[in-house]
Parts: sequence; C-alpha cells; structure tokens
Amino acid sequence: MKKRCIALLLTLAMGTALLGCGSSNTEKSDTAKTTKESDKESVVVTMPTSSEPEAGFDPAYGWGAGEHVHEPLIQSTLTTTTKDLKIGKDLATDYSVSEDGLVWTVKIREDVKFTDGEKLTASDVAFTYNNCVKNSTVNDFTMLKEAVAVDDTTVEFHMNKPFSIWPYTMAIVGIVPEHAYDENYGQHPIGSGRYILKQWDKGQQVIFEANPDYYGEKAKIKKVTVLFMDEDAALAAAMAATADVGTTGVMAHTAASLADEKIDGYGLLSVTSVDNRGINLPTVKVSEKDGKTVGNDVTSDVAIRRAMNIGIDREEMIKNVLNGHGTAAYSVCDKMPWYNEESEVTYDQKSAKALLDEAGWKEGKDGIREKDGVRAEFTVMFNPDDSVRQALAEDFANQCKELGIEVKTEGAGWDVAYDKALSQPLVWGWGAHTPMELYNIYHTGTDSDSAEYSPYANETVDHYMDEALQADTLEDSYDLWKKAQWDGTTGVTQDGDIPWIWFCNVDHLYYVRDGLKVAEQKIHPHGHGWSIVNNVDQWEWSK
Repeated sequence: MKKRCIALLLTLAMGTALLGCGSSNTEKSDTAKTTKESDKESVVVTMPTSSEPEAGFDPAYGWGAGEHVHEPLIQSTLTTTTKDLKIGKDLATDYSVSEDGLVWTVKIREDVKFTDGEKLTASDVAFTYNNCVKNSTVNDFTMLKEAVAVDDTTVEFHMNKPFSIWPYTMAIVGIVPEHAYDENYGQHPIGSGRYILKQWDKGQQVIFEANPDYYGEKAKIKKVTVLFMDEDAALAAAMAATADVGTTGVMAHTAASLADEKIDGYGLLSVTSVDNRGINLPTVKVSEKDGKTVGNDVTSDVAIRRAMNIGIDREEMIKNVLNGHGTAAYSVCDKMPWYNEESEVTYDQKSAKALLDEAGWKEGKDGIREKDGVRAEFTVMFNPDDSVRQALAEDFANQCKELGIEVKTEGAGWDVAYDKALSQPLVWGWGAHTPMELYNIYHTGTDSDSAEYSPYANETVDHYMDEALQADTLEDSYDLWKKAQWDGTTGVTQDGDIPWIWFCNVDHLYYVRDGLKVAEQKIHPHGHGWSIVNNVDQWEWSK
C-alpha cells in the first residue's frame, strides 16, 4: 500500500496523471508524446523531511543557510563557491575591501530582472542584507553594520569589524525584491535565480520550473520536483518509480545501511562530503554553572583525549557502520582550502595505551583504568532517531574498551542532549563551506553555543582565528585558519588540546535513474538535502 501511494504521488508530481474517460485516442497519443519529451527535461529528487524549510523560502529565515549552507535555487546570490571551494561570482561582477577591512564594495550586473519583470538593483541587495541583520534566525550577521546602495549597480557593506571571509556569506544569501517583500514572502517567493517556485504542497513536495529570463547559462532541466520523505520511503519511491512511472523516475537519497539494495534501472551515486561525525570532549573538570553540570573528570585529562584520538580505528568504523561509504575525519574542515593536514593521525593502539600508562591511568582488575580514584568511564550520547550516530557511538565504545576506557552509550533527544552535552560527549554532525565552522566550535566566548561543549580556551588559537578574520584578503586568511589547528606547538589537534574527536565524513548516497547524468558535485556540507541540486540546471538525460 505504501509503495502504491508513493507511486501515485510521483505520477502526479511528474504530470502523468491519467486522462479522463472522455479523452479521445488522438488526445491520449498527443499527451503521451508531450509527456515523453518533457520527461527529458525534468527530474524528481527526494530529500529528507527535515529539508523542507519550515519558514519558507526566505533567506532571512534560513533558506540558503540550512544544512550548513547551500545555494538557493530561486534567488540569485552575489558570489558562489567553486568546485574547489574558492569564490566565484554570480550577481557580482567585482568586489573589493577597504584597507581597514570595514567596507566591502560590490559591483553587480545590470541585466538582471526579477521574475515579476522588475529590474534588480543595488537597493534590493542592500534591503536583503539589512533585513537579514534585523531578522535572521539562522545566519550570524553581527559583523555587518549596514548595507548601502551607492547607485543602481554598487552596494557597500559597512562592517562592525573586519570579516575577511565575507565572500562566503555572500554566496548563500539570496537577493529578494524590496518592492515585493512582506511577511508572506517565504510562502510565495519572487527571485531572479535559475528557477521559479511553481507549487508547494507542504509536507509533501515542491515544484520548481526554469526561469525563462535567467541571465546565466540556460537550464537543461526545466522542471525539478522535490519530494520530502524519509530514507525508507525514498527507497520505496525508487522501486515504485521503476514499475509505475515513466522515463524520469526519481533520484532518491539513501543511507549507507540501505545502499546495498539493488534496484533495476538505477545506479548508486556517492558524493564526497565534509559532513562529519564526531564527539565533543569536555576539557574541564566537573562543576556547576548557572544551575547546570559542566565538565567531565575523565575527558578533562588531555592524555585521555589524545589516546582515544589515535586509539580508534576510523577505517574500521567506516567499514562496519557506513558499509565503506565514507572517509576518515580528523577535523571539522577536512578537504577545505583552510584545512591543515597536520590534523591527521595514524591509528596506533599501542601508542594510545602507552600515553595512558605515562599519564598514570592504570588498569584495574576488570581492565578499566583508574587514576587518583577516578575510574576511566563516561557516557556518549546519540540522537535515538539516527541509526548511524548510534552505531558510531557503539563502535567507539567497543574500541575504547580495548584501551581500558569504559564508554556507555545513551539515546537522548535534542531537547535534553544539548544541556547534558556540557558534561558528557554527544555524537554531532558538522561541516560547512565556511571557516566560521572552525571558529564557532573552538573560539573562546564565541556567539555560537557550539563552543560551550568543550568548553575550550586557548589564547593562541583564538589569536590566529581573530587574525584570520582581520586578514587583508580571503586567501591570506587560509594559513591563519590552518595555524589555529596546529602551528607546530599548539592547536586543536592531536599534539595540542584535542577538545573534539572526529570519526568520519559521511558520503552522501543517491539512487540515480539510468540515463540521468548528474553534473559534477562539489564536496557536500552537512545535511543530506539541498546541496545535491546546487547545479541541477546542468544535469541532463542521455539522448
């Protein structure tokens, strides 16, 4: 019954609903021909239910910034990120920053119109960003004082403080029309991007159609239907599509645990990601702060943290938990331009045990270590709705036992996990196309709550990241971000303070209909959703 319902939804989404009984044979033939031709210009993609934007398609309320950043399809952005995660241009034709880093000047194209026919000008850009400063619920805009339209094609961003990585923010903020913006914009968005939102059936699907007046490269895929469903339903949808739907079928997201399923007419696409899984390790001893328990008497010992980091076999985790669909993770920014390869370690259980011995953690009769009356045991939490995080927690616990560390596991919903993570590790998912991910997790006193979960403080690391944000150019900042990870003496990696341990980067997996050529993907950020369609306009079907 479930498969039949999904098949019907797919059929309706692709415009292949059955004709009424009164239709003539000629009408049926013409419709079938049109459908077959349109199938070659359309695609159906499934995404997790969590990918549906609760507040609609409004940049101020998360659209374009969800899942640790993606590119909005409906609106244009000033910049883009390239395949190597450097900066490219969309609306912007040029940009520069003042010597003191407090004013960014951006020139924009003159040939851009919103889909209602009105011209896009610098006033719309300034309005968009000023609205985000006032109302954004997802992105941090505290660095921006105001945006000012100098003339129709020039906008200035006046900063509260230097922010060298501003081009990464400009890559995810979709420009909205000042003349057509109100509290209902997210439900009925108007933009100037590659696609127009034609239909949104909340809780089910959203349909995009190519913008015929788009200023950029012509879209090869004219219609994109996104179905929101969990992984089991997506798998069933792919199977149902094989039997019940025409040429287009679906491109269905899937999990590693389901990726061994063979589906006639489909192949498996694996996309590399920086969608990492790891655990926070409180670096201070237990205390009470504002009525909450903070710190952990075991993980506060750096020897414990360093021993676990080299004493776990990441490749074994990837094989057992991800069925081989992942890569080892050593930081929150693997493979990014600002990643320091010094973060990488080699699995060495013998050396891990030696570290613990040298630090005074001696094995008891039951094989679990103790030091100064403290038993080497703690609990790792995981979200009970995430089987991968649970399996990683269990695998980590098993490997730690071989080191003489007892790790218990506990399922905890987000409503309680955030508070409890102040004193015990939690399996997290991170990874973004911006160095701010590094800053938010490791910088002392950050506006982000993420840094509380160590809690971690290193003045040298803070200094490198502060310098990175004040760098003269974006490229100059990369080396400083790397030094924050490890400068040869200190940092957040193995021979430094190691306040987090990273396990793996999860490959993003999709069942793709035979004949559909998916354009080359950038490394995906955290979130198995919108990133896959960043370049859907350049996908194509074989002839």
